[in-house]
Amino acid sequence: MAAYSGIIRGASRVFVVDQVKERLDAAKKIGCEPINFTEGDPVEQISKLLGGKEGPTGGMVDRAVDAVGYQAVDSSGSKEKPNIVLEQLIRVTRPTGGLGIPGLYVPSDPGAPDEQSGMGQILIPFGKLFEKGLHLGTGQCNVKAYNRYLRDLIISGRAKPSFVVSHEVGMDDAVEAYDKFDRRVDGYTKVLLHPNGPL
Repeated sequence: MAAYSGIIRGASRVFVVDQVKERLDAAKKIGCEPINFTEGDPVEQISKLLGGKEGPTGGMVDRAVDAVGYQAVDSSGSKEKPNIVLEQLIRVTRPTGGLGIPGLYVPSDPGAPDEQSGMGQILIPFGKLFEKGLHLGTGQCNVKAYNRYLRDLIISGRAKPSFVVSHEVGMDDAVEAYDKFDRRVDGYTKVLLHPNGPL
């Protein structure tokens, strides 16, 4: 949805970094450029698409968003690495650009891969962030501030966020659907539960 917001607000190019094929396919359908981080460093992939260091943007983006949080994974796609997305955002964003960090971070994480992350402390290249003069905003999205705006965009036909829904099921199938969603089976990305049965 962060990428879709960028499209709606008129971003000239939007890159979506992920490893889940269905999410990358959905991003492409709405006009984003999919980047599979298991196929190489996503910063280098984006820089190359932007013309590299010699290109008009210097191979960097104006704004970057972390919509993942502390459960981010390394390039293998299987080992948790809480700081990897933040580090990549700092690298890929041009000087004086902006970072949005609505991805979930917690004060403590008993399942963290290391003691520091377990205490909610994430190591990032702060010197590079400072040197570039990057602006950043953090915290959960204030849904109540934007829900009427999104409603109006949907009513007017400008926004169609239903593209993210992969499956619609009744309550009797909720447990099985959640299990498939959790394991990314059969293309489950977003599931709508209908209390009176599927439509």
